[in-house]
Amino acid sequence: MLACGLCFVCLTGIVRYIGTDLPAAQQAFLRFAFGVPLLVPALVQLARVGMPRAAWPLFGMRGVVHVVAVIFWFYAMARLPVAEVTAIGYLNPVVVMLGGVLVFGERLGRARVVTVVVALAGAVVVLRPGLREIGSGHLAQVAAACFFAASYLFAKRLSGLVPAGLVVSILSVSATVGLLPFAWAVWQPVTLAQAALLAGTAVLGTGAHYAMTRAFAAAPLAVTQPVTFLQIVWATLLGSLVFGEAVDPFVLAGAALIIGAISVSTLTEWRAARAAALLPEA
Repeated sequence: MLACGLCFVCLTGIVRYIGTDLPAAQQAFLRFAFGVPLLVPALVQLARVGMPRAAWPLFGMRGVVHVVAVIFWFYAMARLPVAEVTAIGYLNPVVVMLGGVLVFGERLGRARVVTVVVALAGAVVVLRPGLREIGSGHLAQVAAACFFAASYLFAKRLSGLVPAGLVVSILSVSATVGLLPFAWAVWQPVTLAQAALLAGTAVLGTGAHYAMTRAFAAAPLAVTQPVTFLQIVWATLLGSLVFGEAVDPFVLAGAALIIGAISVSTLTEWRAARAAALLPEA
């Protein structure tokens, strides 16, 4: 998870460096298009083993929401400090939690309610509505967190139907195809340096997802989830040292609220599940 977080922050830094020199949709398209060749082995496996019929509609719907999410994210990343984008992005697991209740019928216990309330309070601290202007970048990142959460809910459903490698591979293909018309509509000439940087984001994104998959297989969420929150440390250092962005104490405080709420909730649920597993069978 440490490697995963570092990959994601480096990816964020590249997109921040390119900024508004290329439209968000075009950057997102190139990021996924460059990543498709890295996933050819998984696609060959798909051609050999086939796909359950029930999975295709889920892949299609996931592709749609993920396309929207990445366009919003690339738009926000070009307009906000790195640490701020990272902090707002921590709302993603909270939205996933609420989606699990609405979509999968999971129980919304007291601990989850407290998590949602505290995390939303953290988001308010980060955004500070009324104390400063909320720009299009802030709204885009909030929207990105919501649509990424929807994408993860589809991934959860798909994980019970097909191997994890295929879930990642088909997402890359569907996102590339889905982003193509948006990128074509705003296409601008791409320099060799920009193409190389966006190819780097494809490698970093694929590496991050691979590292995340390995971590989930090696340890429970109570161990892996808190490590992901080190991203705010890397993001703050990156923004300050590379881009000269001021360290915003409100962003750090809001991120701490969100991180604390999610970490306590994750640890509580893991302990409850472990205790239930140790109970003798009737």
